[in-house]
Amino acid sequence: MTHEIGTCLWFDNNALEASKFYQSTFSDFQMLSENPLAVVYKLMGRRFMHLNGGPGYAINPSISFFVNIDSVDEIKSTWDKLIEGGKVLMPLNKYPWSEQYGWCADKYGVNWQLMFGHNSSAKLIPNLMFVQNNNGKAKEAIDYYTKLFTNSSIISTSAYEKGEPDIEGNLKYAQFTLNGLPFCAMDSSAPHEFNFSEAVSFVLTVDTQEEIDTHWDYLVKEGKPGRCGWLKDKYGVSWQIVPSVIGKYMTNPATAPKASYAFLQMSKFIIADLEKAVEN
Repeated sequence: MTHEIGTCLWFDNNALEASKFYQSTFSDFQMLSENPLAVVYKLMGRRFMHLNGGPGYAINPSISFFVNIDSVDEIKSTWDKLIEGGKVLMPLNKYPWSEQYGWCADKYGVNWQLMFGHNSSAKLIPNLMFVQNNNGKAKEAIDYYTKLFTNSSIISTSAYEKGEPDIEGNLKYAQFTLNGLPFCAMDSSAPHEFNFSEAVSFVLTVDTQEEIDTHWDYLVKEGKPGRCGWLKDKYGVSWQIVPSVIGKYMTNPATAPKASYAFLQMSKFIIADLEKAVEN
């Protein structure tokens, strides 16, 4: 079966430090595991991994995180913590869509959109912004993703109308679900200097080779394969398609070195080759 879709954030050797910062900033935080390579936790029910990947990729606003907060005092205190050493993109203020809303990048570059009293049962939702060569493709991408993942649906879409501050027909805001988890997407025709990168990736854990093949082959088409289960889809969004058995191998000191050597040679994961390497 396919497991929940997690989010991986790329850090330059400060993954644990960042996780402790989020633990002190948000109330609903559950640490799951930590080692020198990665930190795994749940934030507001969603699974996150911090990867100590080195200086290769810097997190940018192309993927941000909506946080729905029910208290004015809480949104103000959360905002104050996040902007310390960070950057304000849209000040915390009253806007037509919310009594209190603000967009900031924290000191690690992770982007947050805080909203008070938003009508949603989900507390935290990743948001994909389609810019540059992807501008105008948000609706197409939503259709593309929901066709692949089970238990998926398009909840709502709102397009820019004539006279509004973007191209008429571009998506102003949309919410959809993949494997039952909510996601958001929007277009922006502004001259942004950033785009999707490996700095933020989505992690899909599956049990069988058939599931790996189905998701990998679909997402990599018109995209680009990477190493160790990583790929970029045709919009440049990064995914990791990994077998659930890797967790068992990597937590066992007797099998971890063999498993590591085997999957470092792979692009798409081949479970049979991984099992063979561990058994030898």
